[in-house]
Amino acid sequence: MTTDWVLSDAPNTAELTGLTAYDLRCEYRAEPIGIGTARPRLSWRLASPARGDRQDAFRVRVLRDGVRVWDSGWRPEWETYVDHGGAPLTSQTNYVWQLSVRDAAGEVRTAEATFATGLFHDDEWEAHWIEHDYETDPYFEPPVDRQEPRTVRQATIAPPRHYRRSFELTRPVRRARLYATAHGLYQFSANGRRIGNDELTPGWTDYRERVTYQTYDVTDLLRAGENVIGAVLGEGWWSGYVGWDTRSHAHHYGKKPQLLAQLVVDHPDGSRTVVATDGRWVEHAGPIRFADLLMGESYDARLALGDWSSPGYDASGWAPAGDLGGDVSTLIAATTDPVRVTQDVPAVSVSKVGEARFIVDLGQNLAGRVRLRVRGAQAGQRIRLRHGEMLQADGSLYTANLRTADATDYFVSAGAGEEFFEPVFTVHGFRYVEVDGYPGDLTAADVVGRVLHSDTPVAGRFECSDDGVNQLLSNIRWGQRGNFVSVPTDCPQRDERLGWTADAQIFLPTAAYQADVLTFFGNWFADLAVAQTGEGAIPDVIPHVITGRHGTPAWADAATIVPWTLYRIYGDERVLRTAWPVMRRWVDYVHRANPDLIWRHRTSGHYGDWLQVGVVTDRDLLATAYFARSVEFTAAAARVLGLAEEAAAYGELWEKIKAAFGAEFVDAEGKLRGDTQTGYLLPLAFGLLDEQAEQAAVKHLVADLERRERSLTTGFAGVALLCPILTKYGYAEVAYDLLHDDRYPSWGYSIKHGATTVWERWDGWTEENGFGPVAMNSFNHYSLGSVGEWLYADVAGISQSPESIGFRDLIIHPHPGGRLTWAKASYDTPTGRVTTHWRLSDGTLTLDVTIPPGATATIHIPTTDPESVQETGHPLSDAVGLTSLARTATTAVCGAVPGTYHFTART
Repeated sequence: MTTDWVLSDAPNTAELTGLTAYDLRCEYRAEPIGIGTARPRLSWRLASPARGDRQDAFRVRVLRDGVRVWDSGWRPEWETYVDHGGAPLTSQTNYVWQLSVRDAAGEVRTAEATFATGLFHDDEWEAHWIEHDYETDPYFEPPVDRQEPRTVRQATIAPPRHYRRSFELTRPVRRARLYATAHGLYQFSANGRRIGNDELTPGWTDYRERVTYQTYDVTDLLRAGENVIGAVLGEGWWSGYVGWDTRSHAHHYGKKPQLLAQLVVDHPDGSRTVVATDGRWVEHAGPIRFADLLMGESYDARLALGDWSSPGYDASGWAPAGDLGGDVSTLIAATTDPVRVTQDVPAVSVSKVGEARFIVDLGQNLAGRVRLRVRGAQAGQRIRLRHGEMLQADGSLYTANLRTADATDYFVSAGAGEEFFEPVFTVHGFRYVEVDGYPGDLTAADVVGRVLHSDTPVAGRFECSDDGVNQLLSNIRWGQRGNFVSVPTDCPQRDERLGWTADAQIFLPTAAYQADVLTFFGNWFADLAVAQTGEGAIPDVIPHVITGRHGTPAWADAATIVPWTLYRIYGDERVLRTAWPVMRRWVDYVHRANPDLIWRHRTSGHYGDWLQVGVVTDRDLLATAYFARSVEFTAAAARVLGLAEEAAAYGELWEKIKAAFGAEFVDAEGKLRGDTQTGYLLPLAFGLLDEQAEQAAVKHLVADLERRERSLTTGFAGVALLCPILTKYGYAEVAYDLLHDDRYPSWGYSIKHGATTVWERWDGWTEENGFGPVAMNSFNHYSLGSVGEWLYADVAGISQSPESIGFRDLIIHPHPGGRLTWAKASYDTPTGRVTTHWRLSDGTLTLDVTIPPGATATIHIPTTDPESVQETGHPLSDAVGLTSLARTATTAVCGAVPGTYHFTART
């Protein structure tokens, strides 16, 4: 468990003696078990203490039981990945892969890692889906007593069931793997011990098309003689509440949860024991009286089942599970890291607000749950936990913005002295917890926040000299954590939590600087692909649970923007090969409906520049700009894939859209229709203006900002572009003024008023009006936090050239400014870690840069005196590792090979 948003381990280059490979991964996961492909990608990163060091060649060998099954041979390439090129791998098999890298001097170093395959073929599954038989047993059991809480919505939620199967092992265990999934949410145990640390498994996918299964190594949990495997099964996204609260927004996929699992035990003699879910399993109600992701969970400790998943337990009163048969046609192996508890957040204060009622402040808005310690309660005493993000002016919990999500948990004591309660099958978005009915005095030590999110590897860090900017980055990180819960959601607290497509594509560049999100977004995009309509339209929400909304500008364009962005960042061409049919069908859909190339037809909901402030960006302009962007990326994907005719056709279409855009939206003075900030930002960012119109648009953009005393009006579609465009065209100081601004509307305004996450709305709360519209007012949302990309790329200065893929051709171009006296960042590119650190002191700029092996860089050293720039005390012309040198009026520009550099310059 991590204790902070920390970067993964990377070698300290100062301690290395040569080129070193690290972070070996299979299918972009560290030592995964249960991969679902017979030809996986194997990848690694590189580090070296020497300037100019490079991987001259690599060699990969794959072994099974010590026998080599594939040898790539020495390949004279700089690539830091290879696809398994031997015979297809076999199911349910452990593999070791060895990587040897040779540097320019001929020195060879070897590292190794492991992976294991899952079940490749349907006929390998012996498991059947099982469920509680609601035909013979009431769907909802009556309350134990009148104290059991149930709101109207909670009364429609089935209590989670406990399932178990006892079996004998008479032979030693060499290896044991559990393959598990559910229509619903599951948690497995074996012989009384929990299996794995995954949460909310199997996660949320479009269960009609794709259900992921997880694989666990349980070798150490089994023993000779009787063994028991058990599971608790809840409703989750399958049959619980999802989205807005009407009954149509529960039971999206099914009406009752179902379980499927297969335990495979391999013995030293080569034999195998399989224990699979079927009618021989038994099940029983337990202490969890109801559990729902939106509504909350209730636990009655008096009904605890004891050691129900341990040998020797008397299960004679349990009923046989209903056997539904073995249809596994929708099963696929999990491809991304699961949701986990990644951090504990202790309470910072507790305030008593009534008889046995307390308000607990965790000090941080988060997505997760609470672990509560209960001391001295009487048997049957009920404690209620309500969750909220904010407090009212009188100090009471603010819950109006939750809409119909109850977000309330209950614990009924067994009177056992000291007890602990932590729900299993729910997740809340909250900072504050109202604890009602607690016996005695509640202390901060009794409450811990448990942070839940998809456990994507941390990829980047940013820090600077300004506490407000650091708080903004913290808010952006926490917004990402709280909304990356199996899918990229729009909020973790209210009755929604949906995968809105525009939110995802707009935030993706920022997300990728902060975490390795390739598999996370790849898994989500697979659901986007299956949701595409026959005509080619893309739903607004993925997974697709809201009907009637397809093809919205900026939202549906995730079909092209997400795969192209992932390809550019991570360099995996397989992303484009998979996405190409989706991209092509999407742009063809828009083109058919708009043959004049101005996108005004078939725009669905057309939300425009969602949540812009005080202005209305022309919707046809916004839509047409996004149409051009999608066509541009589709043409680029075709070029990468070697589809020359398609590349030429879509390239020509883009040129025509650009011409139509200029004719339709640009007037004689270079003003864009509507004269809004986003109206200028979109064509400037998407390259839709000729040179004269481009320069005019920049002036009109800056003029608008100046008229508003350098205050922004951008909504979701424009906010990510504002600071980067200003910086690109020489107005970095205007961008910094926006960064430091704490007036409404701004990032700083929310921070000044205590925000620890990014708000959904600029007016989520204002001094003038208090809380914003309760119909849509999340205080944990990532879209307006997409400014994070600018902090990494332009403030710290880590980006890549327009032609670069996978950060192979780095652009190191920091832009000191504003109130900052220093800034530093680290980012794990596919080839290795790049770092920058600039400082201003007494008229001198110091810039430290590290470039990983496998990459090159163009380094821009900002200075008022380019001739003063030196590298480790020597003129740039003498510096080892710099391949070129140019000077402008404000910058010294150097080409650089891998290594660590230390520059100084007068400012």
